[in-house]
Amino acid sequence: MKRNVLLGVMAAALLLSAPARATQLITEEEAKLPPPKGAVAADRRGILRGPKVEFISPGGAVSSPMPLVLKFESFGGAKIDPESVKMIFLRTPNVDLTPRVKPFVKADGINIQDAELPPGEYAVRVDIKDSDGRSGTTVFTLKVAPK
Repeated sequence: MKRNVLLGVMAAALLLSAPARATQLITEEEAKLPPPKGAVAADRRGILRGPKVEFISPGGAVSSPMPLVLKFESFGGAKIDPESVKMIFLRTPNVDLTPRVKPFVKADGINIQDAELPPGEYAVRVDIKDSDGRSGTTVFTLKVAPK
């Protein structure tokens, strides 16, 4: 009995002392998918009351793992609905990254300090909604330099 408890404690200590793995945002296989055909709409013109998604970092080409930070802003007293956040890697077919980023989604944005991606350029779309049901979206490009 004591031996089993000791083994359990040792196993737990090993698991807790293991280095944290980076968050795999895009896999090698997904990166090889063909880009979307046609233009990707990314412009918001005019006065809109829907929520805003602002791409904060990284700026320029960086190596992986990288910080990925987005800021959400709502208007008119509405609140961002974190459950509504969707992140899509724009490829053919599109890749839903939402389950991978869900643990990092807060009402004020997304903050992943160790996003892992293969080298390349990747167009990503983020869609959000506020408590009034209004939607907002942005498309940004992640540039990953070779190691």
